Parts: sequence; C-alpha cells; structure tokens
Amino acid sequence: MKITMAHGSGGRSTSQLIDEIFVRANSNPTLDMMEDSAVVSGGKRIAVTTDSFVVAPLFFKGGDIGRLSVCGTVNDLLMRGAIPKYITSAYIIEEGADTEILERIATSMAETAKEAGVNVIAGDTKVIEGNGGVYINTTGVGIVRDSVDIKSANCRVGDALILSGTLGDHHASILSERMDIKNNIKSDCAPLVDMVRNMMEAGVDIRAMRDVTRGGLGTVLNEFTKSSGCGFELYEDKIPMTAEVAAFAKILGLNIMHMGNEGKMIAVVAADDAEKAVDIIRSSRYGENAAVIGYVSDDKKVVMNTNLGGRRIITELYGEGLPRIC
Repeated sequence: MKITMAHGSGGRSTSQLIDEIFVRANSNPTLDMMEDSAVVSGGKRIAVTTDSFVVAPLFFKGGDIGRLSVCGTVNDLLMRGAIPKYITSAYIIEEGADTEILERIATSMAETAKEAGVNVIAGDTKVIEGNGGVYINTTGVGIVRDSVDIKSANCRVGDALILSGTLGDHHASILSERMDIKNNIKSDCAPLVDMVRNMMEAGVDIRAMRDVTRGGLGTVLNEFTKSSGCGFELYEDKIPMTAEVAAFAKILGLNIMHMGNEGKMIAVVAADDAEKAVDIIRSSRYGENAAVIGYVSDDKKVVMNTNLGGRRIITELYGEGLPRIC
C-alpha cells in the first residue's frame, strides 16, 4: 500500500497506519495506552537529547534509518554517562511512501531499541507532499547517577584518548551506496550501551566521551579543545581503520579524520585507567578494535604525529562534507 495524504489527516487512515505499523512494532504498556503524553518513572537527574534523521538512502549495508535513529539517540545519552531509558519517535512521511518500507523501518527501530534496552514510549506521524521520502525525529531520556559528571570540559593534560574502533565505516558505506560502488564496507551503526556501562561499573575514571558522527574525529577533538582549553596529541599508526575503508578514502581523496561513524566513540580517561578501559571496551560488544590513539596535551591544538615522522595540525571539518549521512 502507498501512503496518501489521507494517512496524515488525523482520521481513520491515520489510526490504521499508526496501529498496524508503529504501535505493532513498538508495543509496550506505556505506548499502548495511547494517551497524549507518557508518564514514566524517572530520577533526580535526567539527560535529554533530540535528533532528526534524514539519511539517504533509507537502507544501507549494516543498517537503515530506523536502526540509525535509535543508535544516534541512545549514544548521545551515553556520552554524558546516562543510562538510556526512553525514546519518542516522530515520522514525517512523504506521500507515495510504501507501507512495506515503513514496516521494515519500524521493525528495525523496535529491534534496535530492544538491543539498547530502551522503550519507545510516544510517537507521532505526519504526511506531507513529496516523493516517498521518510524522515524520523527522536527524543531520548536517560537517568544520570548523582556521582557522574562526564563532559568535555573535564579533560586534563596527560589523560589518554581511546577510540572504540575503526574510523570511517558509516561514511564509506553511505557514499558507496550513493555512487553505486561495489564493496563489502558496512556501516558500523550500533548502540554503545555495553561498553559504556561496563566502563562505568568498573569504576573507570572517565573525563569525557563523544560519539564520532558527522564531521569525524577531527571535528570532535577540536570541539573538545574549545571547551576544555587543552590540546590533543595523536599518533597516526595507532588509529584503527579497515584496509578497505583506508583504500576507499585514498582513492576518493577523503580525510579519514573527517569521515563519520555511527557506532564509535572517543573516550578521554585518566592515564592510570587507560589500559583497564581499553581491555573493558575490547571485551564489550562492538569494541573489539579499541585502541589508545593519543593523549591530552597543553598546546590547545589537535596534532597528528604521522607515519612519515612529521606533525600536522588537524582542524575541524570545513565546508559541506557528506550531507544526509544521518
């Protein structure tokens, strides 16, 4: 069945669309009440984030817009040390979209939410004129323990930089799909709940965390520099990447430091806890390629020590980059 403007009218067609696709995929006691807002248990401190997902194409190797919307929201909460609990989802659907595609997206979203340990507790749908596109807005809520204070301003000179895995996978996957380049590169789209929870439960002294998405690692570390007043010293030979993504980037002239991921994070931890943190991340789901890639310095720049023995400054991404990556 194709979506028509009637599905956005608020009447019977809207109810059928919601009930048969979105509620069916995400059914839980809170959502099933179908009230105007959800009343849920909380805590003294909560983390709240919101994001919109407009990725093209909707489906790609390693994921789809439904999985991406959960991972992006959950990971943003985790980076402040919050335990993700709830998500809302609002779909903006262009006329002509196929309900079979919507069902695939909603099912993927529900499966990823289950993996991440969150409930989809509220939602909305709007139908607009168009050519069958689908966009998703999500809001996430997580609980933050009183003792947790993870933020980029906490970086200190000498702290270790830990990257949870290979760079550039999602960026290369999306670009390959758009350019019809045949390869085996898959998006790393994943919820990072396991590795963050394991580090926190083990008492790792985490100063800051950030998921490496649009703008890439170079942009993230430059943002850290602005908020902390510290610099970062990196080592090119320590940065993990797959041979296929490295070759892909080289052929197309892409800078791996500005390529986006959707299942990797950078963590700044106390130097004494670096080895412990790496071991924990490597033993956690999606963290098998984690590595210490540098340390926090005092020169207020992001500097790469290259494989050729030189040093170059890494800036934030300038210009457009790759649009609609998430």
